[in-house]
Amino acid sequence: MTNPAAKIVNEPDRAQQLITFEQPLTERMRTFLRLEFLFRQAAHHSAGQSTWEMRAAVSGLLEILAILTRGDIRKDVLHELERYANDLENFRTRPGVDNARLAALLTSVQSLRDRLNGCNKQLTRKLADCEFLSSVRHRSAIPGGTCEFDLPDYSFWLSRSYTERRQDFDQWMDALGPLREAVNKLLWLTRESAESQEQLAIAGMYQQTLARGAGVQLLRVALPQDSEVFPEISGNQHRFTVRFQRWRDIGSRPTQTSDDTRFLLTCC
Repeated sequence: MTNPAAKIVNEPDRAQQLITFEQPLTERMRTFLRLEFLFRQAAHHSAGQSTWEMRAAVSGLLEILAILTRGDIRKDVLHELERYANDLENFRTRPGVDNARLAALLTSVQSLRDRLNGCNKQLTRKLADCEFLSSVRHRSAIPGGTCEFDLPDYSFWLSRSYTERRQDFDQWMDALGPLREAVNKLLWLTRESAESQEQLAIAGMYQQTLARGAGVQLLRVALPQDSEVFPEISGNQHRFTVRFQRWRDIGSRPTQTSDDTRFLLTCC
């Protein structure tokens, strides 16, 4: 697998006009991808001024907190940042590397590591102790449990001006800022750690065995945006299978295509 710093050497962008599907091969990567998804979702909805959009933003925040309370995510992120920092340091002596860009990248990784390391181990304690959020989280477990008659204080807060609501929401999200930035950087480094290769799925199926110790954590399968098939990916850090399914409509179950399918594969 190519080192994360390999793409410091400029390359043409081959990702244009493609749609990319990702499959994590480790539980840690699965968690990082879910956090990235939820952070983006919360940020998108919080930019909207309607109460419905703010409800969606708060729901995203509560899902993030649910993930963070299941394990020591901070420790996992710090471990990955340290690993990438060591890899980048070892890359300094390689030929063809833009040392200025490498130094900037290394500084960025070390800064994120230091910021996250400086956070209290109870990263979510402030949010967990917020009685307002706790009441919304408790009622959110019930279908429709955040209706006006269930949570009048939540409805009252939602009726405040967008500026007031956004200020409160930003304060909650700021508490998670170091973690969000670190996860985003880790996923960027992972995605940039390998080059895509064109592959052919015979009759819609492709299998590959990964070299022992390759450390692949993420698979990326790219297809043209106008493609009529999509990939179903299964596997682990030893081997994986990609089956291309032909889309029909929402009333029909997809079936594996019998056509040979060319696609771009990246093992990160």
